[in-house]
Amino acid sequence: MRQLSIILTVSLGLVAPASALSPEWTKCVNKDNAYSPDVAIGACTALIQSGKENRQNLVIAHNNRGIAYKAKGDYDRAIADYNKAIGLNPKHVNTYINRGNVYGLKKDFDHAIADFNEAIELNPKRADAYYNRGNTYDENGDFVRAITDYNKAIELNPKRADAYYNRGNAYGHKGDYDRAIADYSKAIELNPKYVSAYVNRGFCYEKRGDKARAIAGYRHALSLDPNWQSAKDALKRLGALP
Repeated sequence: MRQLSIILTVSLGLVAPASALSPEWTKCVNKDNAYSPDVAIGACTALIQSGKENRQNLVIAHNNRGIAYKAKGDYDRAIADYNKAIGLNPKHVNTYINRGNVYGLKKDFDHAIADFNEAIELNPKRADAYYNRGNTYDENGDFVRAITDYNKAIELNPKRADAYYNRGNAYGHKGDYDRAIADYSKAIELNPKYVSAYVNRGFCYEKRGDKARAIAGYRHALSLDPNWQSAKDALKRLGALP
Protein backbone atom coordinates (compact mmCIF):
# COMPACT_ATOMS: atom_id res chain seq x y z
CA MET A 1 0.00 0.00 0.00
CA ARG A 2 2.77 2.40 0.83
CA GLN A 3 4.14 5.01 -1.54
CA LEU A 4 6.42 7.24 0.48
CA SER A 5 6.86 10.76 -0.81
CA ILE A 6 10.28 12.01 0.19
CA ILE A 7 11.24 15.67 0.26
CA LEU A 8 14.73 16.82 -0.62
CA THR A 9 14.98 20.49 0.24
CA VAL A 10 17.16 22.62 -2.04
CA SER A 11 18.51 25.66 -0.23
CA LEU A 12 18.07 28.80 -2.30
CA GLY A 13 19.06 31.49 0.19
CA LEU A 14 22.22 33.59 0.22
CA VAL A 15 23.71 32.07 -2.91
CA ALA A 16 24.51 35.26 -4.83
CA PRO A 17 23.77 38.97 -4.90
CA ALA A 18 20.07 39.68 -5.24
CA SER A 19 20.51 41.14 -8.72
CA ALA A 20 21.22 37.86 -10.47
CA LEU A 21 22.65 34.38 -10.03
CA SER A 22 25.94 33.63 -11.72
CA PRO A 23 25.88 30.77 -14.26
CA GLU A 24 27.61 28.49 -11.76
CA TRP A 25 25.11 29.25 -9.03
CA THR A 26 22.19 28.84 -11.41
CA LYS A 27 23.40 25.33 -12.18
CA CYS A 28 24.30 24.52 -8.58
CA VAL A 29 20.91 25.66 -7.26
CA ASN A 30 19.33 23.77 -10.19
CA LYS A 31 15.82 25.10 -9.72
CA ASP A 32 13.13 22.73 -11.05
CA ASN A 33 15.89 20.26 -11.99
CA ALA A 34 16.69 22.24 -15.11
CA TYR A 35 20.13 20.62 -15.31
CA SER A 36 21.36 17.06 -14.98
CA PRO A 37 22.87 15.99 -11.64
CA ASP A 38 26.31 15.86 -13.24
CA VAL A 39 26.02 19.47 -14.41
CA ALA A 40 24.87 20.55 -10.94
CA ILE A 41 27.73 18.64 -9.30
CA GLY A 42 30.26 20.26 -11.62
CA ALA A 43 28.94 23.74 -10.90
CA CYS A 44 28.79 23.24 -7.14
CA THR A 45 32.30 21.79 -7.18
CA ALA A 46 33.64 24.80 -9.11
CA LEU A 47 32.11 27.13 -6.54
CA ILE A 48 33.46 25.13 -3.60
CA GLN A 49 36.96 25.08 -5.09
CA SER A 50 36.96 28.71 -6.25
CA GLY A 51 38.10 30.13 -2.93
CA LYS A 52 35.75 33.06 -3.49
CA GLU A 53 32.65 31.99 -1.56
CA ASN A 54 31.83 32.86 2.05
CA ARG A 55 31.01 30.23 4.65
CA GLN A 56 27.24 30.38 4.18
CA ASN A 57 27.52 30.02 0.43
CA LEU A 58 29.81 27.03 0.89
CA VAL A 59 27.16 25.46 3.14
CA ILE A 60 24.62 25.85 0.35
CA ALA A 61 26.98 24.57 -2.33
CA HIS A 62 27.75 21.42 -0.32
CA ASN A 63 24.07 20.95 0.51
CA ASN A 64 23.05 21.25 -3.13
CA ARG A 65 25.89 19.04 -4.37
CA GLY A 66 24.67 16.46 -1.87
CA ILE A 67 21.22 16.66 -3.43
CA ALA A 68 22.73 16.09 -6.87
CA TYR A 69 24.71 13.09 -5.64
CA LYS A 70 21.53 11.71 -4.10
CA ALA A 71 19.77 12.06 -7.45
CA LYS A 72 22.53 9.91 -8.97
CA GLY A 73 22.08 7.30 -6.24
CA ASP A 74 25.53 8.06 -4.81
CA TYR A 75 24.38 8.20 -1.20
CA ASP A 76 27.80 8.05 0.42
CA ARG A 77 29.05 11.12 -1.45
CA ALA A 78 25.77 12.87 -0.67
CA ILE A 79 26.23 12.21 3.04
CA ALA A 80 29.84 13.41 2.86
CA ASP A 81 28.66 16.73 1.42
CA TYR A 82 25.92 17.06 4.02
CA ASN A 83 28.49 16.35 6.73
CA LYS A 84 30.65 19.15 5.35
CA ALA A 85 27.71 21.57 5.23
CA ILE A 86 26.74 20.77 8.81
CA GLY A 87 30.36 21.15 9.89
CA LEU A 88 30.33 24.65 8.43
CA ASN A 89 26.92 25.51 9.89
CA PRO A 90 25.55 23.15 12.58
CA LYS A 91 22.21 24.98 12.50
CA HIS A 92 21.41 24.50 8.80
CA VAL A 93 18.05 22.74 9.09
CA ASN A 94 17.67 21.82 5.42
CA THR A 95 20.87 19.83 5.47
CA TYR A 96 19.78 17.73 8.46
CA ILE A 97 16.53 16.95 6.63
CA ASN A 98 18.37 16.07 3.43
CA ARG A 99 20.93 13.89 5.23
CA GLY A 100 18.13 12.18 7.15
CA ASN A 101 16.40 11.37 3.87
CA VAL A 102 19.54 9.76 2.45
CA TYR A 103 20.12 7.77 5.63
CA GLY A 104 16.53 6.58 5.27
CA LEU A 105 17.18 5.47 1.70
CA LYS A 106 20.18 3.51 3.03
CA LYS A 107 17.86 1.91 5.62
CA ASP A 108 19.95 3.49 8.37
CA PHE A 109 16.86 4.46 10.32
CA ASP A 110 18.58 5.38 13.58
CA HIS A 111 20.76 8.02 11.91
CA ALA A 112 17.82 9.24 9.82
CA ILE A 113 15.63 9.77 12.88
CA ALA A 114 18.50 11.47 14.73
CA ASP A 115 18.82 13.97 11.87
CA PHE A 116 15.10 14.71 11.79
CA ASN A 117 15.14 15.10 15.57
CA GLU A 118 17.90 17.68 15.23
CA ALA A 119 16.00 19.53 12.50
CA ILE A 120 12.88 19.64 14.69
CA GLU A 121 14.88 20.86 17.70
CA LEU A 122 16.33 23.66 15.58
CA ASN A 123 12.96 24.58 14.06
CA PRO A 124 9.84 22.99 15.61
CA LYS A 125 7.69 24.57 12.88
CA ARG A 126 9.21 22.61 10.00
CA ALA A 127 6.37 20.39 8.79
CA ASP A 128 8.66 18.56 6.38
CA ALA A 129 10.90 17.39 9.23
CA TYR A 130 7.94 15.75 10.99
CA TYR A 131 6.70 14.40 7.68
CA ASN A 132 9.99 12.77 6.76
CA ARG A 133 10.51 11.41 10.26
CA GLY A 134 7.05 9.93 9.95
CA ASN A 135 8.09 8.29 6.67
CA THR A 136 11.11 6.81 8.42
CA TYR A 137 9.07 5.44 11.30
CA ASP A 138 6.56 4.01 8.83
CA GLU A 139 9.30 2.39 6.74
CA ASN A 140 10.67 0.86 9.95
CA GLY A 141 7.25 -0.52 10.90
CA ASP A 142 6.62 1.90 13.77
CA PHE A 143 3.18 2.98 12.58
CA VAL A 144 2.07 4.60 15.85
CA ARG A 145 4.98 7.04 15.87
CA ALA A 146 4.57 7.57 12.14
CA ILE A 147 0.94 8.63 12.64
CA THR A 148 1.94 10.99 15.45
CA ASP A 149 4.43 12.70 13.15
CA TYR A 150 1.98 12.88 10.25
CA ASN A 151 -0.51 14.47 12.64
CA LYS A 152 2.00 17.18 13.46
CA ALA A 153 2.95 17.69 9.82
CA ILE A 154 -0.72 18.11 8.93
CA GLU A 155 -1.27 20.48 11.84
CA LEU A 156 1.55 22.67 10.53
CA ASN A 157 0.57 22.33 6.87
CA PRO A 158 -3.04 21.17 6.37
CA LYS A 159 -2.75 21.32 2.57
CA ARG A 160 -0.19 18.52 2.21
CA ALA A 161 -1.95 15.78 0.29
CA ASP A 162 0.99 13.41 0.68
CA ALA A 163 0.89 13.70 4.48
CA TYR A 164 -2.75 12.56 4.52
CA TYR A 165 -1.87 9.85 2.01
CA ASN A 166 1.03 8.47 4.04
CA ARG A 167 -0.98 8.68 7.26
CA GLY A 168 -3.64 6.68 5.45
CA ASN A 169 -1.00 4.09 4.61
CA ALA A 170 0.03 3.86 8.25
CA TYR A 171 -3.60 3.44 9.36
CA GLY A 172 -4.02 0.79 6.66
CA HIS A 173 -1.00 -1.12 7.92
CA LYS A 174 -2.61 -1.08 11.37
CA GLY A 175 -5.88 -2.43 9.90
CA ASP A 176 -7.77 0.79 10.69
CA TYR A 177 -9.42 0.99 7.29
CA ASP A 178 -12.02 3.62 8.20
CA ARG A 179 -9.36 6.16 9.18
CA ALA A 180 -7.27 5.15 6.17
CA ILE A 181 -10.21 5.79 3.83
CA ALA A 182 -10.83 9.18 5.43
CA ASP A 183 -7.20 10.16 4.86
CA TYR A 184 -7.13 8.94 1.26
CA SER A 185 -10.35 10.88 0.65
CA LYS A 186 -8.76 14.04 2.03
CA ALA A 187 -5.66 13.49 -0.11
CA ILE A 188 -7.92 13.13 -3.16
CA GLU A 189 -9.82 16.28 -2.20
CA LEU A 190 -6.53 18.18 -2.15
CA ASN A 191 -5.20 16.47 -5.27
CA PRO A 192 -7.94 14.96 -7.46
CA LYS A 193 -5.31 13.28 -9.67
CA TYR A 194 -3.69 11.34 -6.83
CA VAL A 195 -3.86 7.94 -8.53
CA SER A 196 -2.32 5.86 -5.75
CA ALA A 197 -4.77 7.36 -3.25
CA TYR A 198 -7.69 6.02 -5.33
CA VAL A 199 -5.98 2.62 -5.54
CA ASN A 200 -5.22 2.36 -1.83
CA ARG A 201 -8.67 3.61 -0.89
CA GLY A 202 -10.09 0.93 -3.15
CA PHE A 203 -8.03 -1.67 -1.34
CA CYS A 204 -9.40 -0.48 2.00
CA TYR A 205 -12.95 -0.62 0.64
CA GLU A 206 -12.21 -4.21 -0.39
CA LYS A 207 -11.08 -5.01 3.14
CA ARG A 208 -14.35 -3.55 4.42
CA GLY A 209 -16.30 -5.70 1.97
CA ASP A 210 -17.51 -2.73 -0.09
CA LYS A 211 -16.85 -4.20 -3.53
CA ALA A 212 -18.77 -1.55 -5.48
CA ARG A 213 -16.76 1.36 -4.06
CA ALA A 214 -13.52 -0.55 -4.46
CA ILE A 215 -14.24 -1.18 -8.14
CA ALA A 216 -15.24 2.45 -8.69
CA GLY A 217 -11.97 3.61 -7.14
CA TYR A 218 -9.82 1.27 -9.21
CA ARG A 219 -11.62 2.29 -12.39
CA HIS A 220 -11.16 5.97 -11.60
CA ALA A 221 -7.46 5.34 -11.02
CA LEU A 222 -7.21 3.74 -14.46
CA SER A 223 -9.06 6.66 -16.02
CA LEU A 224 -6.24 8.85 -14.72
CA ASP A 225 -3.45 6.41 -15.57
CA PRO A 226 -4.39 3.45 -17.81
CA ASN A 227 -1.04 1.78 -17.05
CA TRP A 228 -1.45 1.56 -13.27
CA GLN A 229 -0.89 -2.17 -12.89
CA SER A 230 -2.09 -2.65 -9.32
CA ALA A 231 -5.48 -1.19 -10.27
CA LYS A 232 -5.71 -3.60 -13.21
CA ASP A 233 -4.76 -6.50 -10.95
CA ALA A 234 -7.38 -5.49 -8.41
CA LEU A 235 -10.14 -5.29 -11.02
CA LYS A 236 -9.11 -8.69 -12.37
CA ARG A 237 -9.19 -10.08 -8.84
CA LEU A 238 -12.70 -8.72 -8.40
CA GLY A 239 -13.85 -9.95 -11.81
CA ALA A 240 -14.50 -6.39 -12.94
CA LEU A 241 -12.22 -5.93 -15.92
CA PRO A 242 -14.10 -4.90 -19.09
